[in-house]
Amino acid sequence: MTEHSQRLYGLDHLRSLAIILVLLYHYRAFQHPGWVDSVGRFGWTGVDLFFVLSGFLISGQLFRELENTQTIHWKTFYIKRFFRIIPPYAFTLFLYFTFPFFREREALPQVWKLITFTQNFGLDVIDQGTFSHAWSLCIEEQFYLILPLFLLFLHQRNRFKYLVILIVLFIAFSLVFRFMMWNEFLKTSNRDSLEFWRVWYMKIYYPTYTRLDGLGIGVLIGYLMQFSSVFQQKVHRYGNPLFFAGTLLLGLSFWICNEQASEGASIFGFTGVAVSYGFMVMSAVSSSSFLFRSGSFITAQLAALSYAIYLSHKGIIHMVQHTLDYLGIQTADTISLFICLLACIAGALLYRFVIEQPFAQLKKRVLSSKV
Repeated sequence: MTEHSQRLYGLDHLRSLAIILVLLYHYRAFQHPGWVDSVGRFGWTGVDLFFVLSGFLISGQLFRELENTQTIHWKTFYIKRFFRIIPPYAFTLFLYFTFPFFREREALPQVWKLITFTQNFGLDVIDQGTFSHAWSLCIEEQFYLILPLFLLFLHQRNRFKYLVILIVLFIAFSLVFRFMMWNEFLKTSNRDSLEFWRVWYMKIYYPTYTRLDGLGIGVLIGYLMQFSSVFQQKVHRYGNPLFFAGTLLLGLSFWICNEQASEGASIFGFTGVAVSYGFMVMSAVSSSSFLFRSGSFITAQLAALSYAIYLSHKGIIHMVQHTLDYLGIQTADTISLFICLLACIAGALLYRFVIEQPFAQLKKRVLSSKV
């Protein structure tokens, strides 16, 4: 087994954890057993774990390319991202706009926001909550668009050595911006009102400029793992302590975020969660970590299906519960939860065989024609 293939074990475990957290968090919006409220209340952090993973993996690819070739073949990068992201996303949009039965809520955002990946700006989740979970994909797409050009710009102007400082500034910018938004729009609002939550999501939770923590932490780890031999040695030596430290920090972050929309959680919580998951990502790629050494068919498959599950899970859960209710079958128990989760996996497998694999082959042909 090569180091590269072993290294994927830990990242698969974390990606699986991320999608499970998201599923449990979103399942609370449907009929559910009581224990889901307790277990899933911090599931929103699954998105932050996805952000850290994306920042680390994507930046790592670009850093390796820069070190090996002294440039970034940004056209190739965008082609790969296009064929990975767009076909499943376009199919999901087709389902939402063509089959009303697939919609888990009453109103969709404007189509132009969805196709331009700008839905996360000004998203009114109260009145236009259908497919609202695409907000995080919008941030990731904006990240994919900007990062290669930004790194190439720094490299060509001999400013690459300042990247660590810039990343820290970006994270600090998000924290300061959340502080400003809280004091400007939410400080004196009634936290029990619907309007508070509408504004909190629009001003704090969804915008790109308030959610740079996870991506920034991921890029920072990717940079240090690529260009700092001392950092890399420390990571590989202390894999299990890094996981333990990440778990402790995550517990502290959960304590700060006990009320998700409190002042402390809104300003500092996202940073704390991102740093915590950053430690876990370092553990996952450490050769001395139990995460790195232990493979699992289940987590490998969940990780591979996570994107399709993320796109489709709300619509599938809605359809399954509606069907069970029509048949007079209980929808608020644990059995129906597992039925819904199995349906989400089945839907993701459909995505894999009908959409992802054919477009992966098309991607290969496109890339080979460029050579």
